[in-house]
Amino acid sequence: MPITEYLERNSRLYPNDVALVERNPEQKRQDKISWKEYALIQQTSDIPYRRELTWGNFNDRANMIANLLIGEGIKKGDKVAILLMNCLEWLPLYFGILKAGAVAVPFNFRYTSEEIEYCAEQADIRIMFFGPQFIGRIEAIEEKLVPNMRLLFVGTGFCPTFADSLEEVSEPYTSEDPGVKLTDDDDAAIYFSSGTTGFPKAILHNHQSLVHSAICEQKHHGQTRDDVFLCIPPLYHTGAKMHWFGSLISGSRAVLLRGTSPQDILQTVSEEHCTIVWLLVPWAQDILDAIDIGKVDLDSYELSQWRLMHIGAQPVPPSLIRRWKKVFPHHQYDTNYGLSEAIGPGCIHLGVENIDKVGAIGVPGYGWEAKIMDGDREVKQGEVGELCVKGPGLMTCYYKNPEATKEALRNGWLYTGDMARQDEDGFYYLVDRKKDVIVSGGENLYPVQIEDFLRAYPKIKDVAVIGLPDARLGEIAGAIISVRGGMTCTEEEINEFCMKLPRYKRPRKIIFADVPRNATGKIEKPKLRKMYGQENLVDFEYRS
Repeated sequence: MPITEYLERNSRLYPNDVALVERNPEQKRQDKISWKEYALIQQTSDIPYRRELTWGNFNDRANMIANLLIGEGIKKGDKVAILLMNCLEWLPLYFGILKAGAVAVPFNFRYTSEEIEYCAEQADIRIMFFGPQFIGRIEAIEEKLVPNMRLLFVGTGFCPTFADSLEEVSEPYTSEDPGVKLTDDDDAAIYFSSGTTGFPKAILHNHQSLVHSAICEQKHHGQTRDDVFLCIPPLYHTGAKMHWFGSLISGSRAVLLRGTSPQDILQTVSEEHCTIVWLLVPWAQDILDAIDIGKVDLDSYELSQWRLMHIGAQPVPPSLIRRWKKVFPHHQYDTNYGLSEAIGPGCIHLGVENIDKVGAIGVPGYGWEAKIMDGDREVKQGEVGELCVKGPGLMTCYYKNPEATKEALRNGWLYTGDMARQDEDGFYYLVDRKKDVIVSGGENLYPVQIEDFLRAYPKIKDVAVIGLPDARLGEIAGAIISVRGGMTCTEEEINEFCMKLPRYKRPRKIIFADVPRNATGKIEKPKLRKMYGQENLVDFEYRS
């Protein structure tokens, strides 16, 4: 059934129960107010510290958005974009687009003006909802956008002249069900690839994909009505959205936190009684580091209800999880592997019962199959090859890109571009991105393996390994290292630590600098290769 039916079910069964909470620590803290109270004061007040939305209000708001879109001439299959920071309006807009029979197209909030223009053209956007943080970026290209699309401003205060205010435009429309009939095969959403391996591609999914991701998430993490999910990553990304789908399936509450400091995270877990938290690797490291240096006192928070911490969107160093379990021994732990082409997380997952296999990405998720290929040949167990997955959550295609679709989808299997191996117990281990493999003197080096080794060094906060050009070997491994705050590290220390590695795997170049990550936690290796991919690099020592 279409994903929208779960929202309608929750609205019928739990109309007065809170579905979503938004917390914005950057705003002045105020007493809790309801959605209706917020609607009355939004013209004269800043966004409060905390807002909430019931399942009934959620569905009403989505219906109103759907009726507005239909009134604006949007037909089944038309594309509607969302360019917003995480906020209480985000998911009602998303479901309103779906209820209208349109295709929801979330945009990365880090996009430049040029990327917004490119993605809007690539996805054939008819209407774009955008927030106040993006006025400048939209204004720079509005002459190119306006002739082809309607721009609707979502926010309080000044509405730019090149757009129309959503609040004003929506006044004539009711919250009655729009009555658009949807099927599992109808197009539902376009997600753009993260761009870590090139310019973003538009990934098209149908309603069946969205529903399977929701069922998969609930099966893996066992959400019940009593759970409270803390969502910190951006909703434009499949990872955050599909993990939240577990709350949709179970009819449970979720909290959208606009802040990533250890104090903000722990305070939210404590005050909102969160039971499930999805973290990215840097946030988990920051929490542990803050505890180690006494910046955070765990006794100041109520954390006993927190039952599950899981990580995804990037390789997870086993040393980090070992540290985490020492501090939080009662936590269940899970990691999820996924990609937008396979509707986000869960096509491979570790499983909370497999903590002894930390380091693996896991086994095929609920309803999924996996195999490892070398071209057209399936490799033997233990050999490295390209990870391929198959299941009900696969994309329909790369929108308007048949060549890329043909390359990625073969006989019902998605070739992920990730290199992996399978152990004797059937667990998959991520080795690296196919395009990130370093060929040095004829040997294949897998950066993720070297990164995992280096992260065990206590002074290293983050690390990225890339290939650097070398006249004799073709490429050498270069390690960009971010040092923990308050510590000093030298190249000699790193080289000595790396003596435990086979000689051919040791980094030949050490660079102390920040490791850039995108909003979903992935290391931006193309940016690093552009920054450091010269033959003559200056050596320097880093002190924080």
